Amino acid sequence: MSLHPPAERRRPRTLALELVASIGERIRDGQLPPGTKLPTEAAIMAEFAVSRTVVREAISRLQASGLVETRHGIGTFVLGLGEAPGFRIAPEQVATLHDVIAMLELRIGVETEAAALAAQRRTEADLTAMRAALAEVTAAIEAGRDAVEADFHFHLAIARATGNHHFAELIGTLGRTIIPRSRLDGQSTPEQEQERRHYLRRVNAEHDSICDAIAASDPEAARAAMRTHLANSRERRRRMGGA
Repeated sequence: MSLHPPAERRRPRTLALELVASIGERIRDGQLPPGTKLPTEAAIMAEFAVSRTVVREAISRLQASGLVETRHGIGTFVLGLGEAPGFRIAPEQVATLHDVIAMLELRIGVETEAAALAAQRRTEADLTAMRAALAEVTAAIEAGRDAVEADFHFHLAIARATGNHHFAELIGTLGRTIIPRSRLDGQSTPEQEQERRHYLRRVNAEHDSICDAIAASDPEAARAAMRTHLANSRERRRRMGGA
């Protein structure tokens, strides 16, 4: 990423806005496509001749606008264009059973075809990202932690593997609200925890089937596995009655 430092010193807030505008422009014109890792804070500081405070404020603003995502210990990655920030589904918009099912219907329409395209176009790097996400899900389940983040990374990796940036941008814009099962987390009794783990293992077995089909470069099997996974999620939510 070749970025030019501002011509003159301004207040940190103004400098941060200029940095946001510069990085945002490169995302919009395709110089920084979805999945691209941004340079380190030190590299951005050097290119723009700004302080670490300015860089962090700019990254925070880019995150808030849905353009980038910071993965702790790894770096900051481009999610999408953010051309239509009004199309975002906030957590309160998936508060009811009807809302969750509506979200799953949208995902069936989008992600089923994304899986088929991923099977045709995926790279070894894409497969590595999917398998790493599945390993994260497994580790979270066995440790009794929230697996939503890792689950989201798996679906985002599939969207990126399509080679069509619009899929990754849409999934990135929707964010973690696409994973409805978070409402199962936080249960405390041993029976509830056992039920939760059984549920998540079953979900992750469906993830494995999707990943296997994509790895086999079988678009029809990938399409079917994704549709089965999301349709099963929809039916599970209906049986839960909005719990």
